[in-house]
Amino acid sequence: MPTWPTWWDWELELSPHLFKRMADRDFNEIAVRRMLTLATGYRPDVIPDRWIIATRHRRTPWEVIVEPDATAQLLVVVTAYPVEE
Repeated sequence: MPTWPTWWDWELELSPHLFKRMADRDFNEIAVRRMLTLATGYRPDVIPDRWIIATRHRRTPWEVIVEPDATAQLLVVVTAYPVEE
């Protein structure tokens, strides 16, 4: 299990973009929260200060993009998507 950064335990904020994608990709807020509890690792995104969280949803690999907001101490969930194997 990875050592998670301090922002991992911050309260979540869900972005408007994420809400748009929920309908498109057939998931909801509960699923996002569950995906984050099942996370197996993380790595930097190509966009500075964003992170890619590796997880699973419905027995398939998914990635959740998060952006820590240090000022508000919130972990903003930007989007989530299935990973093509």
